[in-house]
Amino acid sequence: MTPSSPPAAARSPVASIWEGSGNIMALDVLRALGREPAALDAYLDELAEAAGADARLDAFCARLRDELADPVAIELRARRLVEALALALQGALLVRGAPPAVADAFCASRLAGDGGPQYGTLPAGVDTAAIVSRHTPPPG
Repeated sequence: MTPSSPPAAARSPVASIWEGSGNIMALDVLRALGREPAALDAYLDELAEAAGADARLDAFCARLRDELADPVAIELRARRLVEALALALQGALLVRGAPPAVADAFCASRLAGDGGPQYGTLPAGVDTAAIVSRHTPPPG
């Protein structure tokens, strides 16, 4: 601790507020899905539009559906489950509308577990040149 940094006790409330609000948001998502089953149906229909486009996405969505169907301790799994809901939708949208190299990199690193938790951690074999070339300005 440097002389100018606050003591640990002064930093703790911020961390607990942040953690608490994240849990509240995740639980709110679960409550909303429970109250409005049509919302979950619409979400799953959106995922179904991408079925067959990428085997890693298909496997991730199958695991997600299993998680959603298991109500045991669902509140304890809320954060992980809501994160999976977001990742599955991102993957579905990417395989349907992004260039193949982008969708492949996302599915490999975020859905198949072949990447790290740090942004930009990609597995071998990802076409990074195609991804970079999309965002490289033309010579001018």
